[in-house]
Amino acid sequence: MIKVLVESPFKGNQRRNVTYARACLKDCFLRGEAPFASHLLYTQEGVLEDDIPEERTQGIEAGLLWGSLAEKTMVYIDLGLSSGMVYGIARAILEGRPVEFRGLKFWENKRNENFQETLETLGKAIKIFEEAP
Repeated sequence: MIKVLVESPFKGNQRRNVTYARACLKDCFLRGEAPFASHLLYTQEGVLEDDIPEERTQGIEAGLLWGSLAEKTMVYIDLGLSSGMVYGIARAILEGRPVEFRGLKFWENKRNENFQETLETLGKAIKIFEEAP
């Protein structure tokens, strides 16, 4: 079993996104991986508030700190890329952690209608970090 950090959207339609993130975790387990998704843990009631910028930043940083122990970052793209996901991808690249992009077969009919926008966002993020000193 390998340790993987899961990137999926949280902000926005949180009910849908939590359901999706749980499906991503299940997908990882079915692949024999040990997944971690901080956005499902730290956003629980009484922990951190995603709508408070300082707490959102704190949660992202804590999740990426744990994620630095992962062997890979798995990015689930059926619902597009959020700014938090782009940041997580960039951190993985900077830390030399492999990044893998995935989709869930049973979510294909719900896939982001503007998939091209997702790819363009990713391309911009990678370019920024390639140009960084």
